[in-house]
Amino acid sequence: MPLLLVPLLLLAVVALWACLLPLALLNRYRRGRARRRAVAWVVGGNAWLLGAGALLFLVGALVVGAWRPLAPVEALAGLLAGMLLGWLGLRLTRFEATPTGLLYTANRWLVLALTVMVAARLALALWQGWHLWQADAATGQWLDAQAGLLLAGGLLLGHYLAYTWGLRHRLRHGWVR
Repeated sequence: MPLLLVPLLLLAVVALWACLLPLALLNRYRRGRARRRAVAWVVGGNAWLLGAGALLFLVGALVVGAWRPLAPVEALAGLLAGMLLGWLGLRLTRFEATPTGLLYTANRWLVLALTVMVAARLALALWQGWHLWQADAATGQWLDAQAGLLLAGGLLLGHYLAYTWGLRHRLRHGWVR
């Protein structure tokens, strides 16, 4: 009898995730456009960890390249486009020097665009997964349907990588626009 409860528990977890996902995206937008204080050690740690994450992302794309030959190219293109977007985001960010430290507010339109992109990519993945599940497709076909995943992931990772390194540079050199 307890073994029969496992699928129901799994279904309940998926349903809870689906219900809370819109709230999580809304909260991500709210926190993304909020005014924040830049703490030097936090920004520095984030910058180095994002750099390591970008390297692991590219290594992972090379591994996936064994099954999808264009995967490393998509990952690198997304990472480079994201770095350009991060540079633009840094230029659009409002900085304030106060006695307590550097405060910054990200551009709300850029935060909204990134949040909508994440929501659209999740919706597309769910839609594709549903259709492939209905068609009882093979694993290779499912992997081919996820073509834009590395591009979207690289875009987000590249954006935050460039944004955080730029913020770190501003903190270390005291630049306030």
